[in-house]
Amino acid sequence: MKIIYDDQVDALYVKFVDAKTKVTTQQLTEDIAVNYGPKGDVVGIEILSAHEHLKFVGKRPKLETINLSVN
Repeated sequence: MKIIYDDQVDALYVKFVDAKTKVTTQQLTEDIAVNYGPKGDVVGIEILSAHEHLKFVGKRPKLETINLSVN
């Protein structure tokens, strides 16, 4: 899993699958979309206007992991 934040456009993407695959995108709101793989599995979640939706302070969000290893 990768979490990618682009501070130039204030967008956050949570990538669950590393392999390139065709996706179907479901727009949940104007700023939030879920990408599904061919078998219906969630491969990623995109959040635009991340500051607004995730309520983080500062230029970049802080990340805390619980029961996950970070390389």
